[in-house]
Amino acid sequence: MRITHLAIWTNDIERLRNFYCNYFSAKSNEKYINPVKQFSSYFLTFEKGECSLELMNKPYLDHLESNALTGLAHFAFSAGSKEQVDLFTSKLRKAGYKVIGETRWTGDGFYESAIEDPDGNIVEITI
Repeated sequence: MRITHLAIWTNDIERLRNFYCNYFSAKSNEKYINPVKQFSSYFLTFEKGECSLELMNKPYLDHLESNALTGLAHFAFSAGSKEQVDLFTSKLRKAGYKVIGETRWTGDGFYESAIEDPDGNIVEITI
């Protein structure tokens, strides 16, 4: 068994797509649009990984209660080394993204930081 993809609801699918393509080198498929369901999505793939990221949008998301969609705590990308975690975290901070967990060794042996993507999803940057 393996994870094939993670899915994120977003109110601004183009902004989130650009974030992951620009900063995480994601490759995007063509936008899927289902006019009957008023649903659109992109699947983003990454050079070194079997898991893809699905970005999903429906117009009614703007009107949902804040706790209507729950379940995703965070997801992580490997930068490859401690130095790359430090550099990448600094790059995102300088670009204006909120660092919510400074670079550190965790109690369970990971070196990581955590940032918020444009929609407030928590993304960990690890070795």
